[in-house]
Amino acid sequence: MNHLADRHLHIVSFDVPAPPDYGGVIDVYFKVKALTEIGVKVHLHCFEYGRPRAKELDRMCASVHYYPRRTGKHQLLNALPYVVVSRRSDALMDRLLKDDHPILFEGLHSCYSLGDPRLHGRKRLVRAHNVEHDYYMALAKAEGNAFRRTYFINEARKLLRFEPVLSEADHVLAISPKDEAYFAGHFGHVTHVPAFHSCGQVNVADGVSDFAFYHGALGVAENDQAALFLVQKVFHGTTMKLVIAGSDASRDLKREVAKAPNVELRENIGTEEIHRLVRDAQVNVLPTFQATGIKLKLLLCLFTGRHVVCNSPMVEGTGLAELCHVHDSPEAMRLSILACMAAPANGQAIERRTQVLEERFSNVRNAERIVGLL
Repeated sequence: MNHLADRHLHIVSFDVPAPPDYGGVIDVYFKVKALTEIGVKVHLHCFEYGRPRAKELDRMCASVHYYPRRTGKHQLLNALPYVVVSRRSDALMDRLLKDDHPILFEGLHSCYSLGDPRLHGRKRLVRAHNVEHDYYMALAKAEGNAFRRTYFINEARKLLRFEPVLSEADHVLAISPKDEAYFAGHFGHVTHVPAFHSCGQVNVADGVSDFAFYHGALGVAENDQAALFLVQKVFHGTTMKLVIAGSDASRDLKREVAKAPNVELRENIGTEEIHRLVRDAQVNVLPTFQATGIKLKLLLCLFTGRHVVCNSPMVEGTGLAELCHVHDSPEAMRLSILACMAAPANGQAIERRTQVLEERFSNVRNAERIVGLL
């Protein structure tokens, strides 16, 4: 790939993308990895707030720089979204101005300097991880705490007002077909570049096992809500075993799990253990009440898990519905899980998965598409 020998790219990330252990940073981490593998020299800029600096990024990238995120409460009074204004950095801007390499901004969160007149004439791309104002409105709906709910509603309004900054980008990289349709209705130059992820190929375990599995960051109200739905509505009164994994489970969820003899909660386990459980489970159950972006855990379960049972919002606008058992009522979901518990995952269904996923979600191929846009 000699034609990329002197291809440089700045990537501005909203967080430190290693370890790749939650939605957004998984996409950033494996995108950086794929781009470097095809010869791009990545200059990575990370905002830090709570996640430690990562040595492995130094090994992958041509350079890595860190900037503190300004998280003071007074930022809430700014007309700009808190998630944007708290990632304002003069040091970042100074570095970007030292050369004329193209810049990829990760998410609307990192777009504070996207429209800066000093960057006019520079090739600028934005990875849209979500339609952010929809995502924040959905967070508000799921939130029980009044202060946080108000924060999410205000943030959603500010994000909607800030979104036109995307017209400054040469290309918007939408993460799902549904998001592509939304952004294409508002901006030119929108391309669907599927999510980057940890799986090279479809690799599903033989045989059958005896449990269903749900995982997610339980501190996020939407995931906690999904886990509660499974315990109270889907698995209640059955003998099917459900394992739930994730950190910061709510008191409500812990109380419900304690009452359910067939449900087990595993908190604060590492990424490797979660990947093992996804692979060992007979069924990965993935309800969500928020049809935004694409859920990276869905990709993980389809690449490495046996059966996937989910509801419509989980696959809406992803083009992946045909690879899952999709049901919306608790009864239909329960019957589907029951049917899957006895059946090995093999044959045509897995062949079709391989065909769809390895074609559409090839990290290398998608990295090459980004390079093509540069």
